[in-house]
Amino acid sequence: MIIWINGAFGAGKTQTAFELNRRIENSFVYDPENLGFFINKNIPSSIKNKGDFQDYEVWRELNFSLIKYIEEKYDGVLIIPMTIVNPKYYNEIVGSLQEHGVAVKHYALIASKATLLKRLKSRGDGADSWPAQQIDRCLEGLSNEVFQHHINTENMSIEDVVEEIALMSGLKLLPDDIGKFKKKIHRIKIQLKHIRLFSWRL
Repeated sequence: MIIWINGAFGAGKTQTAFELNRRIENSFVYDPENLGFFINKNIPSSIKNKGDFQDYEVWRELNFSLIKYIEEKYDGVLIIPMTIVNPKYYNEIVGSLQEHGVAVKHYALIASKATLLKRLKSRGDGADSWPAQQIDRCLEGLSNEVFQHHINTENMSIEDVVEEIALMSGLKLLPDDIGKFKKKIHRIKIQLKHIRLFSWRL
């Protein structure tokens, strides 16, 4: 099974993914962004896309192939935190996986623009940052009915979101047996690990 966690930047995808990973036995977090950075680093500048690396057809093709390969070989739950709001791109990856018989549970984490900006600010991304500038586009894109199911995270903790995703996916969670302090340290480490020290744009 694949759990795809979608949402605007600041929606809590990464923290939710790694909390699910911590509490689902035999699970793995796969990050499709890494292929985007790899492509950008390994092609001539003359053919680089100056926008979102999702616009590379090869990014979508490679992610479909690699995700399908992992799902076939890995006896566990694959968790994918990735913002994708273009229905065509979504269908090329998620839709293609489903057409090949792969069980993909898709969840879009939703929150207001004000809340998303506040969350981005807490992690060091200002109102003029690339992630913040994408909020309107993401919220509009995710309103498309193809991006079901929506989870309104406005007044939900990460734990609440994790429990709802597990319930809707029919998955059993391991006990939440670490204290608040250790959990906070764990989440800070995840946040630091996923800070991009360069522009989100190509």
